[in-house]
Amino acid sequence: MTTVTTGITTTDQARRADLETPSSRQLARADARTAHNYHPLPVVVEHAEGAWMTDLEGARYLDLLAGYSALNFGHGHPTLLRAAHEQLDRLTLTSRAFVHDQFADFCGALGDLCGKDLVLPMNTGAEAVETAIKVARKWGYEVKGVAPDAAEIIVMSGNFHGRTTTIVGFSDDPEARDGFGPFTPGFRTVTYGDLAALQAAITPATVAVLLEPIQGESGVVIPPLGYLSGVRELCTRHGVLLAADEIQAGLGRTGRTFACDHEGVVPDLYVLGKALGGGIVPVSAVVADRDVLGVLRPGQHGSTFGGNPLACAVGRTVVEMLSTGEHQARARDLGEVLRERLDAMLGRGVVGVRTRGLWAGVDVDPRVGTGREVCERLMERGVLAKDTHGSTIRLAPPLVIAEDDLLWGLDQLADLVGA
Repeated sequence: MTTVTTGITTTDQARRADLETPSSRQLARADARTAHNYHPLPVVVEHAEGAWMTDLEGARYLDLLAGYSALNFGHGHPTLLRAAHEQLDRLTLTSRAFVHDQFADFCGALGDLCGKDLVLPMNTGAEAVETAIKVARKWGYEVKGVAPDAAEIIVMSGNFHGRTTTIVGFSDDPEARDGFGPFTPGFRTVTYGDLAALQAAITPATVAVLLEPIQGESGVVIPPLGYLSGVRELCTRHGVLLAADEIQAGLGRTGRTFACDHEGVVPDLYVLGKALGGGIVPVSAVVADRDVLGVLRPGQHGSTFGGNPLACAVGRTVVEMLSTGEHQARARDLGEVLRERLDAMLGRGVVGVRTRGLWAGVDVDPRVGTGREVCERLMERGVLAKDTHGSTIRLAPPLVIAEDDLLWGLDQLADLVGA
């Protein structure tokens, strides 16, 4: 079978129509034996390298999702694979009952990257958010002096911080929230981007403001200029912690190490995940100074796999790669290419575009189709992206994507919407 580096050939399309292909069989098996908590595109990936993925029939797809930013450095980055392979041969798990030789180096490197004293490693992004919630409440009681069980955390409309019961309890997305109550109290929601609403919501019982500096799941929603610095000022003035969920936005995606860097804002707690594991292992962390994270004592929080040797070896390598600034610069430069090409589609099948670095939310004219329909058509052209909320699609290419490949993928979108 003949394949090309720019999508699916006619032969590939014919095979995909055949219900007896390896991919179709895998899709049927997955549909029959797994809980339907996802609605994936009908593609079965067998191999990937850089920004390209290959299915069981050999058809190649350009990955413009990058695992929701978990694959910022692309698939199979040789530096990350080498670090993982070397550690796999030595030690993979001890639990935190013991100290291993990768732990201090990882925590030190990540703390230095963030400019903070302490690191609390976990596994998933949702775990890191839950950790930040616990730390903020503990800090509120022990340091700020909030009455027992009265702590409040202010969150934002349109937020997405994960899918644990506590987190979906303060979501305003019905799909995430409905049917999972009763929910944990202690959260107050205000309009994202509205400083006056935030100020009005702060009370003596407020211990933290939890926000995404850019809301990814909502469609790459960027707050007004000055909002983040305004939130920082309000938190400082009222003695409230600022917890920045940089799980999707951080670690190079927006052209800076952290999205908060665009306004020179330093939060009290960095909440990190996704790209920290290099697309190899789940790694997350909460990073803060000693006067915040120091409220935790042995036995009050933990994780069997959090900070394991393999995670630390890969995570430290990620931090080393970010320390050069190369990937942030690449996201800035290619982000300009992305922005210019998407802006040219406005009024021609696209009704809205929001970009920051190599990250974009694209509102397709509903007459073209829903976000899901657009992503299905892109898949047929050899491009993989993800829809969210109606006719919006998100684009988050790996930061290592070649400019020509990025332009080719955007050309497929432009041709599809009629731009």
